Formats: sequence, structure tokens, C-alpha cells
Amino acid sequence: MNARKKLRELIAHKGYTIVPGAYDPLTAKLVQLAGFDAVYVTGGGLSRSQGYPDLGLLTMTENVQMIARVVDAVDIPVIADMDTGYGNAINVLRSMREYHRAGVAGFHIEDQVAPKKCGHYEGKAVVGVQEMVGKIKALVDARSDSDMVIIARSDARAVEGLQAAIDRVNAYIEAGADMGFIEAPKSAEELALIPPNLKGPALVNIFDGGKTPPLPAKQLEAMGFKLGIYPSQTHRAAIRAVQTVLMVLKRDGDTAAIENQLATFNDREIAVNTQWWRDREATYL
Repeated sequence: MNARKKLRELIAHKGYTIVPGAYDPLTAKLVQLAGFDAVYVTGGGLSRSQGYPDLGLLTMTENVQMIARVVDAVDIPVIADMDTGYGNAINVLRSMREYHRAGVAGFHIEDQVAPKKCGHYEGKAVVGVQEMVGKIKALVDARSDSDMVIIARSDARAVEGLQAAIDRVNAYIEAGADMGFIEAPKSAEELALIPPNLKGPALVNIFDGGKTPPLPAKQLEAMGFKLGIYPSQTHRAAIRAVQTVLMVLKRDGDTAAIENQLATFNDREIAVNTQWWRDREATYL
């Protein structure tokens, strides 16, 4: 079963699937080694890994290059962020081709005005419903593999209210999207209203510090969500870990005080599957 079929199977399954975020191939490998069934390539994570905030500053080409490397690094389905599709309905025709070529199992596209902002920033704006419907229809027509999962995201909760966001996502699903994603609901009560009112399966975005309460997976499953993306936890962990190492190194001149907190030499080699490459080396050289 290929990755796209696996993702569709996860969505069809009656339970809830946790999909951790990755911002580079190594992070994605760690997600797979931890036993998760899928990995999410977060657009915000890609931006921050290049030293930029999540303000739509990276181009499609820059994002696709990294997404393709992530896909190549793992065997589990990769869900990617397509931001606004990098333009209008004509632009998303090419975006679909590039994401298909990169090998993603699915992606989400949002109805923000370009350039987009992180879904939990203030000052967002959304395009008209018909403009977004046109983008979804363009993506469906450009999809060369019917198993590719198109996830329609609306950021209208912050601009027009929850019901408008639900109505928008339902229009996008009617236009051919496979799954719905309402960004930044503000309470458990709002979250609970989403799955039963969507005309397709629902995805939720969970991380501390945003506008959405980070509810436990069991509670989200009981509400009816099928997928949960956890975009920033791995990146936040990496930032704090690096800050700690650098602080100790500057203070002490070595990292002896925290060596027991760091990955070992062997941990590092396992993460990148060094032994497999050494075995190939012995076979062919």
C-alpha cells in the first residue's frame, strides 16, 4: 500500500491519528522512529528553520524542495502545508503538480489572503468563498492520483466567526476537498461543534500557545476528529535544547554538566540509519 492509500486508510479508520510536525528530514525520521503513522511538514516550521517568521516569506520552490527531502527520508505518509496555494487558481495548478512530484500523501490549503500569516497571529484576512472554491476545483482537476488527499482549511473563524468558517469548509468539501480543517477555534465548545457539522472528516491543529486549547487526544477523538496535527512541539523542543547546550558550553567551556541529557553517538547514528548505508557499502564496494 502506498503512502497516499495509507493516509486515506488512517482517515477512514474510526479512531484519531496523532500526526507530529517536522521541519526537516531528520525530524521526520525521528517521528517515524517514535512509531507514529504519519508526519506533518509544517509551513511555519519550514519558515523558522530558515530563520524567518511564519509570514509567507518562503516561495513554493523553497518549500517543495524541503518537502521532497522529507518524503524521501521516511516510509510513512507525509502531510504538507500548501499555504494559500502560492497564488490564484492558475497558480495552484502548478502547485498540485509540484506537490504530487514531491510525493506527499496529502496537503492542506487555506483561504487566507496572500501573503498568509500563521493561523494564530492577529490581522488575518480571507478571500471570498468563490475564489477559494475555484482553487479547490482547480486542485481536484489537476490531481493525477485520486488517492492524494486535499485538505481544505479556513481561517475565517478569526474574521467572520465559527459558523461562517464551517459554512466555508463545507463549500470547499462540496467542491471536491477530501477533508476539512478550521483553524484557531477558541474553546472546547467550539471544537466540539466542528466534526458533526462538517460534510467530511475533520482535522484539528494542536499546540500550546495558540488560540485553540490543547485538549487531550482522547477528548478530540470523542468529538469526532480524525487527524490531529501537532506542528510546533518538535521545533520548540529543539530550540530550547539548543539554547540549553549553548548556554552551558559558554558558561563551562564544555557540555559535561548536561551530557546525560543529550543523544549519544549511537542515538545519532540510529536516527539516520547509518548501519543500512554501511551494509550497502560493504556489499557494493
